Amino acid sequence: MSDNEEPYDMVVFGAGSAGYAAALRGAQLGNSASPWSNATPLGDRAAWQPSRVTRLRSVVLRPPLPRRSGHDVARRARARRSIQDRRRDLIYRLMERHCAMQDVASVVKLTHRGRPLRLAFVSAVVSLVASFAASAAPIPLFNTYRAEDGFTNAGISLAVVSNAVGTITGLLVLGRLSNHLGRRTTAIASLGLLLLGALLLLNVHDITTLLSGRLLMGVGTGVASSSLTSYIVDAAPTKPEWLASVASSQGPMLGLTLGAIASGALVQFGPWPRHLIYLVCAGFLVLSAALIVISPETAKPTPGGWQSLVPRVRIPARVRHLLPVAAAVFLATWATGAFYQAFMPALVADQFHTHSPLTLGLLFALYMAPSVLGAPIGGRFTSAAAQRIGMIIFLIGWIGIITAITIGTLALFIAATIIAGTGQGIAISSATRGLLYDSTLADRAPIFSAIYLLCYSGAAFPSFISGQLSNVFSLPHIALAYAVLAVVATVFSVLAARDPQPDHPGRP
Repeated sequence: MSDNEEPYDMVVFGAGSAGYAAALRGAQLGNSASPWSNATPLGDRAAWQPSRVTRLRSVVLRPPLPRRSGHDVARRARARRSIQDRRRDLIYRLMERHCAMQDVASVVKLTHRGRPLRLAFVSAVVSLVASFAASAAPIPLFNTYRAEDGFTNAGISLAVVSNAVGTITGLLVLGRLSNHLGRRTTAIASLGLLLLGALLLLNVHDITTLLSGRLLMGVGTGVASSSLTSYIVDAAPTKPEWLASVASSQGPMLGLTLGAIASGALVQFGPWPRHLIYLVCAGFLVLSAALIVISPETAKPTPGGWQSLVPRVRIPARVRHLLPVAAAVFLATWATGAFYQAFMPALVADQFHTHSPLTLGLLFALYMAPSVLGAPIGGRFTSAAAQRIGMIIFLIGWIGIITAITIGTLALFIAATIIAGTGQGIAISSATRGLLYDSTLADRAPIFSAIYLLCYSGAAFPSFISGQLSNVFSLPHIALAYAVLAVVATVFSVLAARDPQPDHPGRP
């Protein structure tokens, strides 16, 4: 990690694959807000007068230069650039804090009153958890749809693809709308899309209804990821300082885990197994929307909403050499997550003779939840070393999965799932850390857009191809193909992983 990396980015790494929703907050901050302010999107830096910048410049301490060797020109150039960046970032931090106080006076008054802003924070957290819980709710029902409605593995895989396509659309195309329309408006719209998707899934008897419902829930989840994580950071109390980071990064993971497990339990033990979980999700979504309605707005609406619909995808030249390995990591790990949604339910029923919906929900949660360990473990190593370690652990997990399928041992399958989930968390967080190395505030939105595109493409394309192949090959063969993908990605990562180049002579 470079000295210039921001604290907020470290939160992103702790989120694992599901916690990328929190990363969108960093993407949105690229143009309109400050990661060091807990208020709202900030004013335009151009509005600052030179005299103010001059006065602020006087309080910036110049960091000491490293010892000059006389012949290490690249090191001296990097040191000069680092000093300039630190001075600029510190000046901008002071400027942005002042802008926040000027531009969001209403939020400051709410903070003094205390209760309304705390209500906004609680409402945003509850809504974020409810959104991701609703997104995970259909997974334990996939075997029911197969048995009662004759859905094929190819049809279920298309449902996973439609959800991934909807989510990436919500993230990349609609993700910055909350900066222009306000947090509450976009949050309520996202909850409305999720509610509509849940109500549509109450009457699933054909594949078109399932695909439509998953598509709507995907778009709703993508928009919720951006607007609600922004709302959380805006409204979070100043103490403890880590509260906003933890709530925004771990909220999606908590929602996915609770949604999958609660769905499995209600399908297995509750009445109306095909409907009850969607009614519960609808109730929580309505409650969340009501909480948002009575909560204060924290973002001042600004023009430019139409322009924000144009996705910005770009990787800076200084880290572009890291992209092939990062793409391999994102492809293999997110493809496995999609495998657990599309094929794991039928695989568990066929190979382990287990038809428990609760078991299905637990297995999905056990793959996703360990990813939160990625940042604490991977942060002890360089990004390249952590990618190698993470992918090796991920591959060990896949070896265990294939072995468990072969010998028919559910306990081994569960243990291997946890191992693979831990490995993917380490690999994803370290790959993201490498791509964000030495990034500026303006770099992060395009970088995260590229990351989202790679991740959700990794979930969608292998699922689509595997779904079509499932008409010809058995599920163990499909699982073996995913294991081969894990082998190829691991070997490539071990051989080609590189650390960011600290001595790059200049910025792009």
